[in-house]
Amino acid sequence: MDFVAGNRTRNLVISGLFIAVSYIGSNIRVFGTTIAFDSLPGFLASLLLGPVYGAAIGFLGHLFTALISGFPLSAPLHGVIAFSMAITMLGYGLTFKSLSNKFSLKINLNLTGIVGVILNGPVSLGLSIAAMALMAGREAAFGLLVLFPALMLGAIANVLLSIFLYIPLERLWNKTK
Repeated sequence: MDFVAGNRTRNLVISGLFIAVSYIGSNIRVFGTTIAFDSLPGFLASLLLGPVYGAAIGFLGHLFTALISGFPLSAPLHGVIAFSMAITMLGYGLTFKSLSNKFSLKINLNLTGIVGVILNGPVSLGLSIAAMALMAGREAAFGLLVLFPALMLGAIANVLLSIFLYIPLERLWNKTK
């Protein structure tokens, strides 16, 4: 179900477009935090192009948001968050691929969406808390918990939008082959 399986040049061009959209999405933030729609293109690319492309786009997307926001949590912590976004996109894309022959598209997308929200929400926050604890101490690290509601809202919105956009884009691509 890869969007452009077997065509590396086309994958790279489309990835460039997703990276540009990720930059635009990094300007659309949830409650003024560093949580933004920068990850939507990464989630969508994980479904259409595959997990590795999605991981690269997710990584860059968070770096765009952090850069635009002035790295409010420190450059090293935003590096950890960007890494966790790459892991999130890998997990999201791999889940989608591994379930594609086992379930209908609807069930696959629902299960993949749940995995994406869990990876992007609690798992990413846990990695960030662990990194912050090493850098600034436990008390500072647990201060990141205040971001949990906005992070979950952002994760749900980005994942749902990627699922809603995947269906027509995948159908459109199949018509143009």
